[in-house]
Parts: sequence; structure tokens; C-alpha cells
Amino acid sequence: MALNWPYENRSGYLYVDGVSTLDAARRFGTPLYLYSENKIRRQYKLLAEAFSKQYPKTRILYATKANTNLSILRVLRDEGAEVDAVSPGEVHTALEAGYKPEQILFTGTSVGLDELLYLLDAGVRMNIDSESQLDRLLEQEVPKMISVRVNPELGAGHHEHVITAGPHAKFGVWDEDAVSVYSKAKNGGVKRFGIQMHIGSGIHDVEHYIRATKRLLEVAGHVREETGVGFDFVDLGGGISVPYKPDDPQVDLDAFFSKLILFVKGKLMEERLGEPELWFEPGRYLVAESGVLLTRVTTLKHNPERSFVGVDAGFNTLVRPAMYGSYHHILAASAMNAPEDIIDIYGPLCESGDLFARERKLPRVTEGALLAIMHTGAYGFSMASRYNSRPLPAEVMVRDGEAKLIRKRETLSDLLQGQT
Repeated sequence: MALNWPYENRSGYLYVDGVSTLDAARRFGTPLYLYSENKIRRQYKLLAEAFSKQYPKTRILYATKANTNLSILRVLRDEGAEVDAVSPGEVHTALEAGYKPEQILFTGTSVGLDELLYLLDAGVRMNIDSESQLDRLLEQEVPKMISVRVNPELGAGHHEHVITAGPHAKFGVWDEDAVSVYSKAKNGGVKRFGIQMHIGSGIHDVEHYIRATKRLLEVAGHVREETGVGFDFVDLGGGISVPYKPDDPQVDLDAFFSKLILFVKGKLMEERLGEPELWFEPGRYLVAESGVLLTRVTTLKHNPERSFVGVDAGFNTLVRPAMYGSYHHILAASAMNAPEDIIDIYGPLCESGDLFARERKLPRVTEGALLAIMHTGAYGFSMASRYNSRPLPAEVMVRDGEAKLIRKRETLSDLLQGQT
């Protein structure tokens, strides 16, 4: 695998942004999530520049479900990001990271009354997922502004579990019902409005966005005609893919946004929607490539058909391969130049599905060697669990040769907190 910055092969050892993965593993233990701060900042700058130069009024909202570590949130806050949150916990975390309530957009589904009350008290912006949610909201308080998540009938994504629009998706208000929802909100006293969609995750082809945006803006135009509602912003969602496999292409952001925004400008004019702000909600794109999961080889064994490498991380640490069949490239961080073997890599959980790779080429390793599971900065720690009563791993931020602990490793005693 040809390594891209911030990763380096130094005499057979993997370095991340100038930090030796071997030193980090010795200092902080394994399994260990390691993130490059400089990579996160670079990803944000690339996306913000490509987006903003195509349209005068833009905002980028970091989809915090990708990774909610406070240090990562603060890095993106410093760069100018706002927040897309999908739970009260994510709202709370964003507030703790220094975001103002007006910089947070809550987009939840199956939202309970207790959650609505918390969100109203916090003062954050709300994106409505159902007419039922709107009814309960208006019974408590009339917000100055709301947005509505519209299901534009079209979805896309790398796996059926991450397609978030279309007839089988649980998310959003069906496009044909949007007029009645906006009418109810306006009649209830709401003065300002936005409109939002999110069609899925891991999308490379801009045509998926264009087709969905066409329908979204047609819905917005119909709402304007029927209700007189105008839109402060149009939120296009997120979901841009990242290259998990060595031969996966990078999305050409300039070409992507040039084509998308050219279409959006024309459609806004056609639907007489004026010049609302355009919002975008990247998560994976900003943080996935910044992160590696370091895991120690504990066991080597064979049977007549296969060779196995056992490691101390499992799908409790990184669930994507088990949940989505996702590919993550794996490097032998402590033996990158060694001859290759073909192996299966498995974790310590009492589950047959606790596998990171089948028949994968990897430099020959010994027990105690260090492996690096690449591009795990998104949906790694945020989806980790304590399954099999295994404590959560530590997280470390690296920058210019320095490493800083940003989340302590849990202990066995931590597993019992709150229990009686």
C-alpha cells in the first residue's frame, strides 16, 4: 500500500504525523485509537474551500455521530465547523466542546418528549423528522425557526444499512406530506424555515446528490407556492465517501461541488427560492482517514485450511467489518517490510463473526507484533461497545511528532459503575 500523508513507513515501522505507532502502543496500551489532528484540519479546509468557492453563503456542519471525542469537536470548531447532532447526548457533547446552541442542528428520529424538552431548554436548532414530532413540539413551545427533513424518495450508500432515504428508509417526512407539515408549523407560529435531506453514506458519484437535490428543491418550490414559506437554508446532507481500499479513488471535491452547485443554482432560480444558505453535513470525510486502530497480535495458529492471527481488538472495538462487511486496510505497523503471508485476522470475542479480514495479504508477524487497522477515525470508537465485558479503548491525538491522550482507557472497575 502506498502511504499517503500523514502516514509513513520508516525502516519498516509505521509513523502517524511524526509519531511512532510502536511508541504510542507502548505508552498508551492497545487496542488504541490514534488520530492525526493535522489530517482533520486539512480535510476540513479542503472541503470548506471547494464548497464555499461555488456559492456565496455556505455552512459546514460536522456530523458528530462519526466521532464525538471532545478534542476532535474542538479542532473542527476552531476551523469554523458547526454541528449536526442526532441525539441529546451529541448536543450535550457539542455544548461541552464550546459550540453555541445556534451552531447546533439537531436531526433526530423517533424523538421522545423528554428529548424535545431537553432540546428546547438547550436552545438548539431543530430539524423535524415527522409530523408527530412537530405536533409534540408545538404543544410545548413555538420555536422561532425549524427545518424539516424531507425524504426525497431517492437514497444511496455503500450498504443497505446506511441508505437513509427512499421508500424503505425510516427517516424524514415523505415528500408528498411536506406541504401539510410546513403549513402546520407556519400556522402554529413558526416564522423562519429550512429544508434538509440526507440520502446515505459512502457516496462517490455526485449524480446521486443531483437527483435527490432536484426532488428536494421541487418539494421546496411546491411548499413555497402552497404555503408562502420561504427558506433561510437548504441542507444537502452529507455522505461523501473516503477511500478505504488502497485502489479506491479520492473524491475530486472541486469537480463534485462545481457540478452540484451549478445544478443547485439553476434549480433555485427555477423554483423561485431566492438565494438561501447552503449547508453540508460531512462526518466520515472529515475524520475517517485521520484515524488508525492499533492492535497487538496475541495468537498465531493454523488448521489444515487457514492461518489465523489473533489480536486484542474485536468488533467491540471496531464493529464496521462485522456490521457492514466493511473493508479496512491493515498494515503490520511493526514489520511493514517483512515477507507476506495470507491470513485471517480475528479478535478475542466469543463470536464467529469477530473477524477483521479473510485471506488477507499481510507481512509476516509474530506474537506481540503491532497491527494498524486503517481509516478508523469515523464510526470506530463512536460505535464501540463493552460487549463480552471488555472495557472501551483509549484515544490519542497526534500532531507534529507529539502524542496526547484524549480519552482514558476504561478499567475493569469502570464496567461496574452505576450497577447495584
